[in-house]
Amino acid sequence: MSKPIGRRRWITAMAQSLAASGAAGLLRAVDYDKPAPGSEKLTAEQSNGLILVRWNNRALCTYRALASQKFPYVYPMAGPTTGLSLVAESALPYPHHRGIWLGCQPLNEGDYWGDTPLEKGQIRTAKLQLGKTAPQSAVFSNECEWIRKDAPSPLDDRRTFTVTYADQRLWWLDADITVNAREDVTIKSAKHSFFALRVISQLSPLYGGILMNSEGGIGAEGTYGKPARWCGYHGKTYADVVEGLAVMDHPENPWAPCPWFTRDYGHFSPSPFAFLKQPWTLPKGKSIRMRYRVVLHAGTPQQAGLNALYKKWIG
Repeated sequence: MSKPIGRRRWITAMAQSLAASGAAGLLRAVDYDKPAPGSEKLTAEQSNGLILVRWNNRALCTYRALASQKFPYVYPMAGPTTGLSLVAESALPYPHHRGIWLGCQPLNEGDYWGDTPLEKGQIRTAKLQLGKTAPQSAVFSNECEWIRKDAPSPLDDRRTFTVTYADQRLWWLDADITVNAREDVTIKSAKHSFFALRVISQLSPLYGGILMNSEGGIGAEGTYGKPARWCGYHGKTYADVVEGLAVMDHPENPWAPCPWFTRDYGHFSPSPFAFLKQPWTLPKGKSIRMRYRVVLHAGTPQQAGLNALYKKWIG
C-alpha cells in the first residue's frame, strides 16, 4: 500500500509538472512587459452604462449612468499628483452624496436627490453616448428623464461633458447642462438642488483641509450664501502632497452671480435655492442652461492659477 503524499511534495510535483508542460511559459506570454498599445495619453470607452476615461491607462474619471441608480454621477475624479479620487462616492453624514451629480429635493413633490426608493423619484438615462476622443480630451453626452411613479415627469435634461488633460498638475471636466420643463415646475426652497459635489474627507475643513472661494472667503462661514466665481477645497491627500478641487460658475448661468451652498464636511453646490426670497418657477416648455468647470489641481488654488484659468474659460 503506497504512502499518502505530503503537501510539500505535492506542491513541488505540481510545479515541476507545469514547468515541463510549458505552462509557465504560457503564463508569461499573456502578460505585458510594457504598457498596452493604444493606452497612451487620454483614452475613453463606453461600457454599458459607464463612460471610463483614463490617462496613460490610469483611471481619470468614470461617469456612471446605470438604470439601478437614483441619478447619474461621476466617480472617481483622480487627483493630478496621487491619482487618488478627490470626490467621495459615499460618506457620512449623508451617504447618498455621490461624487458629482445633478438632482433636486423637493421638486413637484418628488425626491430626485436622496436614498429614497426609485418610485419616489429617479433621474433615468435615456441615452448615453461617447463622442470625440483626442490625445488630451474626450467628449460624452447623456440624455435623462426625471421620472416618478404615478406622476407626470417634470423635467428632462441633456448633459455634455468634456474632459481635458492640461498637464501633470492640472485637468478639468466641463459640464454643459440644459434642463427642459415637461410640466410647470416650482421650487419654494431646496438646499438639495441641481449641480453638486462631495469631496473626500481629507480636503474638508473638518479633517484639516481648506474650503475657500475666489473672493478670499474661508470655510463655510466665509463662503456660505456668498457669490463667487469659483469655490473649492484643497489639502493634503497623501503624506505632504497638496491637491484640490474647485468648481467654476459661468457668468451666464441663470442665477449669476450665484450664492454658494457650502459645508465644512465637504459638500458644496453653486445653487440659489436655499436662499430664495420667493418661489422659483420654470414654466412648461421652457428651459435653462447651466455651465460649470470642475478643476482638479496640484497645490493650492493660487499655485494652480485658478483666477487666470477662470478668465480664460469665460473668454
